Amino acid sequence: MELPLAGVTVVALEQAVAAPLATRHLADLGARVVKVERPDGGDFARSYDHSVRGLASHFVWLNRGKESITLDLKTPAGRSVLTDLVAGADVFVQNLAPGAAARLGFGAAELRARHPRLITVDLSGYGAGGPYQDRRAYDMLIQCETGLASVTGPPDRPAKTGVPASDIAAGMYALSGTLAALVGRARTGEGSAVEIAMFEATAEWLGHQLHHTQATGRSPGRAGLSHPAIAPYDAYPTADGQEVLIGIQNDREWARFAAGFLDRPELADDPAWATNVARVRRRRLVDALVGGRTATMTAAEAIRRLDGLAIACARLNQVGDLLDHPQLAARDRWRPVATPVGEVRGLLPPFGFAGVELPMGPVPALGEHTGAVLDGLGYPPARVAALRAAGALGLAE
Repeated sequence: MELPLAGVTVVALEQAVAAPLATRHLADLGARVVKVERPDGGDFARSYDHSVRGLASHFVWLNRGKESITLDLKTPAGRSVLTDLVAGADVFVQNLAPGAAARLGFGAAELRARHPRLITVDLSGYGAGGPYQDRRAYDMLIQCETGLASVTGPPDRPAKTGVPASDIAAGMYALSGTLAALVGRARTGEGSAVEIAMFEATAEWLGHQLHHTQATGRSPGRAGLSHPAIAPYDAYPTADGQEVLIGIQNDREWARFAAGFLDRPELADDPAWATNVARVRRRRLVDALVGGRTATMTAAEAIRRLDGLAIACARLNQVGDLLDHPQLAARDRWRPVATPVGEVRGLLPPFGFAGVELPMGPVPALGEHTGAVLDGLGYPPARVAALRAAGALGLAE
């Protein structure tokens, strides 16, 4: 089976997380992704940390399978190269600072006028228009501005999520918007302009809390690992110092749990315990009862008994536990990924297709593919030399 996006070319003027996540998934699906970077350091995510043998963990995560070309877009010669790249592209993705792409001559309206089949994808913090359109927007700021941080963390203190949720939300909506635009172009022959705002993507993720607040006039509080509308639903201690997560979704499960795990079958019919509404009202008593029971068992024993009763449960793992998780091992999800400093392990993309394994392309060094990309554009050596002399290529080779 051919890769789903084989033959699709994406040019990405991108940095940080949101746009690189979208384009990495496009590369995973078989698209050719040409990543345009600044000569003086490239995508600034390259320098977030040096934890992967000198490479940044964010960059390794988000940029495998791409070609890196360095261009100084402040120079006319650099912009001319990008113009030629875009002319041969199916998709152009950018997430520069508000208005920056348009000032360089690569705004969606201008590009779409020149290339009607082109799909432009613009990611920004707040979107075009409105009083916030020119604000810089980073993940933590968007989580706070939307209220996501207000419903995250323990009751006494708001927190941002442990992963860049607003960036990921924007990146995934950019991916789905791009795929939808490609389907539409296959049907009509026309490209389209896709716009994604981190603020709006995150607001969508506030879904049920937003509707709850709108209906009741009360903002939901923070519940840590608990759930404001379900009980029991939390982490509970075990005899070996670990914690297990238990979530009871309906009253039939509660009856099974009460009899088979708590050894209290009478609680299935007691009006003070039998319904979720009743249990939420007496959450402290419910949690004390459940926690008292789990504390008599090891985590492994508790999980074994809960699994036997078909009760939803999990361990409260650390990130390190994921590296050797038996489910990932059993499903053979790890693959080697080449980087400029040698191979690292990476997870296969979450989407899979029968009969084909999606590629796990190498993580590019800064400007690694500049020469090959220019050669692919048909540039003779004299023009490449002129570009270099004009400072358009910077450190690239």
